[in-house]
Amino acid sequence: MHTVEFARLLDILMKDYQSHMEVNLAPTLTTSQLAVLEVLEQLGSQKPSDLIPFLSTTPAAVTMLLDRMERGELIRRDRDDTDRRIVWVSITAKGHEEVQRGIGIRTDHLNGVLDKISTHNQQLLVFLMGKITGEK
Repeated sequence: MHTVEFARLLDILMKDYQSHMEVNLAPTLTTSQLAVLEVLEQLGSQKPSDLIPFLSTTPAAVTMLLDRMERGELIRRDRDDTDRRIVWVSITAKGHEEVQRGIGIRTDHLNGVLDKISTHNQQLLVFLMGKITGEK
C-alpha cells in the first residue's frame, strides 16, 4: 500500500531534481558530466571503465560522454606511459571550476528542498534513506 505512494513521491522529487539540475548546469554541464567530474575530483585519474559503475551506463555511452567532455575541456585523456592500451581520464582546471559550480547548484537546490522540514526530520530522512539503500 505504501509502495505506490512512495513511488509517486519519489518520482516527483526526482523529476524536480533532474529538471532543476539540467536547467542550471546548462550549457556547460549535464548531470552525467557532473558525476564524472565528482569521481575524478575525489579519486583522481581513472580509466574509462572505472567510471561505468558511477554512471549506470554502457561502455559506448561512457566513451561518447568523455568525447563531449574532452571537447568541452572538462577532462583530459592520456595514454599510460608503460601500457599504451590504457587510457587515463583526468580532470582539467576548467573541470575543477565546473564541478564546484555544479556542487553549489545541487547543494542550493537540496537545501531549499530540505528547508521545508525541521532539522530533526532532515536527520531522520537521511537515516531512513540510509536504511533503504543499505548505506547505514
